[in-house]
Amino acid sequence: MAVNGSHLLNVYRHRLIFQGHNAFKKLTYSPCKTLASFEHGHSLISGKGEGSLKKTPSPYHPHLGSPVLSSVRTSSTVALTSSRLTSLTRGPYSVVNDEDIQFFNKVLEGRVITDKDELESHNTDWLKTVKGNSQVLLRPKTTEEVSAIVKYCHDRYLAVVPQGGNTGLVGGSVPVFDEVIISTQLMNNIISINPVSGALICQAGCILETLDSHVQEHGLTMPLDLGAKGSCHIGGNVATNAGGIRLLRYGSLHGTVLGLEAVLPDGEIMDCLTPLRKDNTGYDLKQLFIGSEGTLGIITKVSILCPQKPNAVCVALLGCESFQKVLDIFVACKSHLGEIMSAFEFMDSQTMQLVKENLSMTSPLVDYPFYTLVECSGSNGTHDEEKLTKMLQAVMDDGAALDGTVATDSTKIYNIWALRESCASALMKDGYNYKYDVSLPLEHFYTLAEVMRERVKNHAIRTVAYGHVGDGNLHLNFTTAEYCPATMALIEPFIYDWVAKHRGSISAEHGLGFKKRQFIYHSKTPSAVALMATIKKAVDPRGIMNPYKVLPEVTNGENES
Repeated sequence: MAVNGSHLLNVYRHRLIFQGHNAFKKLTYSPCKTLASFEHGHSLISGKGEGSLKKTPSPYHPHLGSPVLSSVRTSSTVALTSSRLTSLTRGPYSVVNDEDIQFFNKVLEGRVITDKDELESHNTDWLKTVKGNSQVLLRPKTTEEVSAIVKYCHDRYLAVVPQGGNTGLVGGSVPVFDEVIISTQLMNNIISINPVSGALICQAGCILETLDSHVQEHGLTMPLDLGAKGSCHIGGNVATNAGGIRLLRYGSLHGTVLGLEAVLPDGEIMDCLTPLRKDNTGYDLKQLFIGSEGTLGIITKVSILCPQKPNAVCVALLGCESFQKVLDIFVACKSHLGEIMSAFEFMDSQTMQLVKENLSMTSPLVDYPFYTLVECSGSNGTHDEEKLTKMLQAVMDDGAALDGTVATDSTKIYNIWALRESCASALMKDGYNYKYDVSLPLEHFYTLAEVMRERVKNHAIRTVAYGHVGDGNLHLNFTTAEYCPATMALIEPFIYDWVAKHRGSISAEHGLGFKKRQFIYHSKTPSAVALMATIKKAVDPRGIMNPYKVLPEVTNGENES
């Protein structure tokens, strides 16, 4: 039903309830050979807006082969990537020996990890789908320490993997074989913040949420916001060119990163750590490292432009009957809200059902085929709220929205956002998650979900679609109780072919990493990939920096020792 603007401002407090209990539901699904049942633990968000969803090990799938599966996935239950993918060949790198460990201990006294139990989580990706067999984890604190380590590895022909918060979704931050892991976890110093220019300079291991809290004390905000903000590192964000919900308002990291410092594969330190917004002197080298996923060097420091913190934020959740209506609302938002619109997200009914069933969440709206989440942020709360209310009245009067609610209180804003940001956690509860992150022209955006839902039919527990309409980024997910080759065969490579046919990108914000590198030609021409390989060869001729990632069939450098 339609509601008027004044009612919109009050309806939220009466309808949105997050209940604090734990419920368990048995789900049995058997499209493939083996029946599997999973106990579903339902964790809730506190009504105070400061709680967090319990994170359970993810059952996300690899693109090639199937890891060991269980109802509760842990690092120890994941098979080694090298043992699953027997066709994968280890590069001609050296193997870490006792002399190497002695050198590392000399440089990083007390910060060299060789204990297998401690290495377990660093060898395994966050989604518990790919697993390496590194024998050593190094934890430097300074750029100079990183330089000394990398130079040694270069000379010894030891392959390395840079690792930040290890929250990536494409296997880019963990070893494939036995590469040396170099963690930026202890490189977490905030170096400076200029409240006038907004330039923040920090080490690469700073956690995104920590940075956001720090700059807010100076009246600023970070230009990106991710679901993993409580654990992801800014260096990893830059290395993967992370997107998130604020990209609509502030743009990508290619625009907000002012400069960076990185250690090159031979150990040389490249200092391009400028706080300047304009520097037109030669090649803009920082752009090479943004989105390079650690294949060209290790980012050690970042200079990033932080915009002014909004004085007021308000959020609206709307229900509508078709995806075309979602697009109609988006157009209306651009017209009515203009520069104060900071996010425009959507979820389909299957996604809302997912978070209700698997996380026991409650929506402030009744069931609708589609939902839109609109966020406004600006300098005048009364003015922004008035503009939002007028927009909502307009879209309801013309039938684009059927119902809606507005939140201006921080707790209510948190709870509405939780419905959207909890999708990934909810998917874990189903069992096995086939996850796709694509960008498409908006005229083809949801058609892909409809095509794939019809294609997989009974071969999946559910097909859910949600994402960032504001920047054309669709998150499309399928779940099964366990990895199913028949389901995978229906999804890939069909989904990539479809995206390529409609001029989309197979990776909107997650990167290519290990899992998607062979599909790069669906989004890039052979000449473009060849040029990337040329750059990789020029910067990293020995091929030691994060091998087996991003580029397909790249020949490693020969052992020159």
